[in-house]
Amino acid sequence: MDYRKLIDRLSEMHSLELNEYLFLIENHKEASDYAREKAVEARKKHYSNTVFIRGLIEISNHCKNDCYYCGIRKSNTQCTRYRLSKEEILECARVGYKLGFRTFVLQGGEDYRFNDDALCDIVSSIKKEFPRCAVTLSVGERSFESYKRLYDAGADRYLLRHETIDNEHYRKLHPKEMLLSNRIECLENLKKIGFQVGCGIMVGSPYQTSETIAKDLKFIETFQPDMCGIGPFIPHKDTQFKDFPSGSADLTCFLLSIVRLIKPNILLPSTTALGSIEESGRERGILSGANVIMPNLSPESTRSLYELYNNKLHTGCESAQGLRELKKKIESIGYKIVVNRGDVK
Repeated sequence: MDYRKLIDRLSEMHSLELNEYLFLIENHKEASDYAREKAVEARKKHYSNTVFIRGLIEISNHCKNDCYYCGIRKSNTQCTRYRLSKEEILECARVGYKLGFRTFVLQGGEDYRFNDDALCDIVSSIKKEFPRCAVTLSVGERSFESYKRLYDAGADRYLLRHETIDNEHYRKLHPKEMLLSNRIECLENLKKIGFQVGCGIMVGSPYQTSETIAKDLKFIETFQPDMCGIGPFIPHKDTQFKDFPSGSADLTCFLLSIVRLIKPNILLPSTTALGSIEESGRERGILSGANVIMPNLSPESTRSLYELYNNKLHTGCESAQGLRELKKKIESIGYKIVVNRGDVK
């Protein structure tokens, strides 16, 4: 097989066979420059040189789940727990709005305190105060009825990484009570309800193989998400995977390019995790086809406590000066941050 021919076909047809995705993954070092060139060409057709910013608000690090890779897993007794009040969340949004953010991402563990009534109240309050802004939620697996209530309250987008589409791999990352089939059902329900939906994977997660990544790419192609979170795995010191290596920035950026070619108008973040393992990682992600960055608007007092992995990047972009510096970095690589909701085009 010829990687150039495969990438050309992916650019035109937005689809490859499973073995062809596998070939590209196994030859990503040779194929990365060409894939990046094609990905940038594709994203500029839809988004020109614009980059969207989302204000990330980490609302709680309480979680009922015990995912083996996660620093806020319920069995981690070393984790200092917190949850933000409604007023604290609204204040984060107010600060972000003044800075120019027009999308707020509420992310947290699966915390029983943030039930439907509480979350719907928060979402509707944000939408009432900032009616032209979008609200994205990333708070895990919930029922169809729960998702519908959140959508009716005004939530626009929902991010739920599938982590892996390979069932055996999923079982190695999660306790037995968590089922891949339920995760996929949640994603399908979100799409049926009308959310802009995001899935995604950790690159280099324990026991991941080229074959499992190829299956993930085929799933992304089939599911057609509006957003996709592709970031490197980074171990946390208080998990059973503490001695596993971090994922590769090279492979992460290659997969960003491939996902852009699978769906050219996708909203594709250059993640904090990518910036955490490489100093210029987020800029490199943008140069690989990503078009979204999510600076942290969480209160400074809790930001270090939402520790899914070790050595999390803290950018300071929640301040006006920090945001100006981020804009300069993005402009230095030929792109520009824009102030709008940043919907799918």
